[in-house]
Amino acid sequence: MPSFSSIDDAEKGHADEIYSVDSHDSAPTLVYHEAQKKSLGQANFATIQLALPSKELSAKELALIRGPTKKPASSWVKFRLWYNAYKRFFTIAFLFNFISLLCAATGRWQYPRDYTGAWILGNLLFAILVRTELFGRILYAVLNAAFAKWPPLWFRLGISSSLQHLGGIHSGCASSAIMWLIFKVSLVFKDHFNLHNAILAMGVMTNLAVGFALLSALPWVRNNHHNVFERYHRSFGWLGLVFTWVFVFLGDSYDSTTKTFHPGRVVHQQDFWFCLFMTVLIILPWLTVRRVPVQIEIPSSKVAIIKLDRGMQQGLICRISHGPLWEYHAFGTISEGVASKTHYLIAGVQGDFTRSLVDNPPTHLWTRQLRFAAVGNSSTLYRRGVRVCTGTGLGACLSTCLQNPNWYLLWMGSDQEKTFGPTISNLIKKNLYPNRVTLWDSKARGTRPDSVKIIKDIYQAWGAEVVIITSNAQGNKEMTEGLTAAGIPNFGTLWDF
Repeated sequence: MPSFSSIDDAEKGHADEIYSVDSHDSAPTLVYHEAQKKSLGQANFATIQLALPSKELSAKELALIRGPTKKPASSWVKFRLWYNAYKRFFTIAFLFNFISLLCAATGRWQYPRDYTGAWILGNLLFAILVRTELFGRILYAVLNAAFAKWPPLWFRLGISSSLQHLGGIHSGCASSAIMWLIFKVSLVFKDHFNLHNAILAMGVMTNLAVGFALLSALPWVRNNHHNVFERYHRSFGWLGLVFTWVFVFLGDSYDSTTKTFHPGRVVHQQDFWFCLFMTVLIILPWLTVRRVPVQIEIPSSKVAIIKLDRGMQQGLICRISHGPLWEYHAFGTISEGVASKTHYLIAGVQGDFTRSLVDNPPTHLWTRQLRFAAVGNSSTLYRRGVRVCTGTGLGACLSTCLQNPNWYLLWMGSDQEKTFGPTISNLIKKNLYPNRVTLWDSKARGTRPDSVKIIKDIYQAWGAEVVIITSNAQGNKEMTEGLTAAGIPNFGTLWDF
């Protein structure tokens, strides 16, 4: 049995090594050479060959592969990775709305000035639509079915990139809605002599609620205070929805000439229908929330393996919680296919929620039965690919390789078998070993890998079209920069669920 290993920290690092990877159809064999003869000035050089999985290296062997070298990425590569499709979507959505608002404010375009409410709600509707599980699953399914393997690679890469970064539309439209809402309230106050005070009050309250929802979703809050984001983004979002309904009802039913309300007029306005569709999209995912039985396997103090009923297609994200409303946590699903009776989640112990799974394993958890699709779900677009992960990132990667024989797994970690236990190890051994997996055990080998070098060689040997990476922030940055600089198409980790 091979030695599998991993912790949640990305096993990145570098080793100054040169190795070859043999054949498209068999597991790569890593052949390490001592380092270049000229640079060391030595006459004789031993070759270390490590058939995968690796054996433990001696101190003499380790001395041959240590000595980190790191070439920094160019400014152009860093800019390309920073200004990704997410930011491009955001730029397009926000700039379009900003220019439209300027035209409305200066009187050059009368329509958005007369129907500001429709612009607010239209933006909110699009922001919510791209975040709805059902819409995402339909979009992935249609594009995967229509464009699998046959179009040019650049086109398929564009599809995956767009699907992965739909959040840019969400944030761009939501930010624009706030901008339009402020403009709307300013118009209301400008015309306050002709409007009821309740309309003014609800305009301010709606602005505050939606504004706080936006602030709680800022990247710094999401990344450093996830529970704060979950609780306040959701609660202020719901409150904003209620206030929006009241604001729409009051504003569209009020007749400034007679100073009276006419409720029957509301259904004839664009605002009402935008608001109605937005509400349906918000409620829809919550109709799939269920309390489901789970089995918790604790192979080590660092990891909990969560077993749930029914099989899943690859590339899906599962959200779980101790309660039906608050603090949902997202994990990649591991399943051998839709016909399987079970699927698994890997939870690395990092915070209060995951610690509770180890300290006090529950028998039931709350989850949305309709899973969220991630970029791995678009792996069917490609003829061959490499799935790279570190530590608990395996949870988001393994299903792709289990369900698609044209995908190769590279898993870097430390003492994986002991850390993750027999369930995960047996899935890999049964389905991938020895022809479609490379495992780097940093504890057994005594050093962290030159991850970019390994990926490059596997990519070439496997005849892959794309590499998809799941790692922590530092490991993700290192690998995506290295691969992008080498001209290898790749998708990094996204913390935007």
